Amino acid sequence: MKIEVEREQDGRWIAEVPDLPGVMLYGQSRDEAISRVKALALRVLADRLEHGESVPELDEVFAVPA
Repeated sequence: MKIEVEREQDGRWIAEVPDLPGVMLYGQSRDEAISRVKALALRVLADRLEHGESVPELDEVFAVPA
C-alpha cells in the first residue's frame, strides 16, 4: 500500500493511504505520521477481513516514497 506524506503549513505531518478511504493521520514528525497511519491501515484491513469485505490486492505491505 502506498503511503503519501505531506507537511502541513502548521508544521504537522499528514500521512494517508489512498487505497483505503479515510485512512489518514497526523503526527508531530514524518516518522510518527507514517507509523500511526500504518497501524490504522492494518486495523482497517483486519476489520474488513473479519467482516468478509474486500481488501486491496497488495504487492507489498507498505511503500513510502523517499
